[in-house]
Amino acid sequence: MLFHVRMTVKLPSDMPAEQAAQLKAEERELAQSLQRQGTWRHLWRIAGLYANVSVFDVPDAQALHDTLMQLPLYPYMDIEIMALCRHPSSVHADDR
Repeated sequence: MLFHVRMTVKLPSDMPAEQAAQLKAEERELAQSLQRQGTWRHLWRIAGLYANVSVFDVPDAQALHDTLMQLPLYPYMDIEIMALCRHPSSVHADDR
């Protein structure tokens, strides 16, 4: 099942720089691993914001929830989720 996920990160202004850097490094490592596994299918930065738009490929909403909660930056994110389904007018043979 495909999900469109918008994540906006809001780190506290008083968070120590070292802690923020560590969280970001852990986030990058997990995000890249999930991409290699095919779970995090697409990842795009939203220009001018500390935010991204992503497409996740997971079995169901619970699997998406569990995946997102693993993210080190999850406690500092505002997340919007939309379930996706195939459009009948799409010219593509698959969802990739």
